[in-house]
Amino acid sequence: MTTRVLLVDDHQLIREGLRRAFERSGDFEVVGEASSVADAEAQLGSLEPDVVIFDVRLPDGSGLDAARAARDQNADLGIVVLTMYAGDEQLFGALDAGASAFVPKDAPAEDVVIAARHAASSPRSFTAPDLADAMRRRMSPTGPQLSPREKEVLDLLAEGLGVAQISRRLFISDSTTKTHISKLYEKLGAGNRAQAIMAALRLGLIQAPDVEH
Repeated sequence: MTTRVLLVDDHQLIREGLRRAFERSGDFEVVGEASSVADAEAQLGSLEPDVVIFDVRLPDGSGLDAARAARDQNADLGIVVLTMYAGDEQLFGALDAGASAFVPKDAPAEDVVIAARHAASSPRSFTAPDLADAMRRRMSPTGPQLSPREKEVLDLLAEGLGVAQISRRLFISDSTTKTHISKLYEKLGAGNRAQAIMAALRLGLIQAPDVEH
């Protein structure tokens, strides 16, 4: 008995790659593809898949919002969330939306198939790479420990400076700056600059700029 899957992603190449991976698996049937939230909602109602794969960023809305709406409609639907930015914010966003699994887009397509198997068998339990570490980061009362140099780089990122500007300001090479930024993202559970700054604000590592009234 095959598991019916709906693929929701606005990039055709990604959908084609996932379709091939699911077809190779032998235990899944891709019953539909959608490139938008509206299209996904229509196909969810007409095709009644067992599992839906949602990209986070869709042209007409958020895949997380679509996942939440799908979960509200069907408690037994398997939901896998895909994202280009696999930081803690996205991971916990998927968890809060009721997803069954969370997979970064840079993972092999076979990882999505594995996540879909989990989603089909245990739709109301959540799995994700790095979940244990992400939970520890969320529960830590002190937050991540930054080195003095990492703190300097974080402050300059928050000011809007790019890699070359930070390097000049701190008299270090671009490659060293990139290494510090990569470590910052890892410690803050962020996938990009915006997520890193939001996490740092929430943890009190940087102060929000004063707004003149």
